[in-house]
Amino acid sequence: MNDFRANESLSEQIARHIGNMIVNGELKAGDRIQELRIAAELNVSRGSVREAYLILERRYLIEIMPRKGAVVAQLTPAHVKNIYEMNIALLSLLVKRAALEWKDQDLQPFMMLAQEMHQHIQNGEIRRFHDATFEFVRLSHKFTDNVYLTEMLDNLQPPIARTYYLLLSKTSDEMQSSLQAFQTIMEKVAQRDATGAVAAVEAFGNHLCALVLLHLAQ
Repeated sequence: MNDFRANESLSEQIARHIGNMIVNGELKAGDRIQELRIAAELNVSRGSVREAYLILERRYLIEIMPRKGAVVAQLTPAHVKNIYEMNIALLSLLVKRAALEWKDQDLQPFMMLAQEMHQHIQNGEIRRFHDATFEFVRLSHKFTDNVYLTEMLDNLQPPIARTYYLLLSKTSDEMQSSLQAFQTIMEKVAQRDATGAVAAVEAFGNHLCALVLLHLAQ
């Protein structure tokens, strides 16, 4: 695992490694994640893998089951509806604060990121576009000023990322729709229109949730 980050604990890096495999579909719903195999592949202790499992469970990517161990969480309609409902509520609070509190230097990184996302669309880079989407949320953390809100958002992003990657891999045209949604949200924030920003987040979140549910049904 050659992409470890110095500012992350070993268990966090293991969790990120396994989480990426779940998000991109390499590990599928119901798959058992074998502790011994992961420890051997990554040359880490079984204790570190177990700690990573707890992180992944907190992020709704796996379930730890008696006598079976760690299993990739199912993507049921109820699960999808619940995580999107909570994510929309938390992001609505986040953009409301951003609209009311942003300063001149705060918006430039978001504008640059939108340009990068446009380039990813032009190049057909689904994974890079997907990852840039969640960089928006990470950049927005500066507006929370609330450790609990940040923690809840962090835990919800992995299951949202899992469903979003599924959606983009099946409907690449959704990248352009997503970019337009982000641009609308940024415009409302820049105008200090908190109500409009919240409405844009709700519309985008509900749109994605409906599409994911449609693909699951198919």
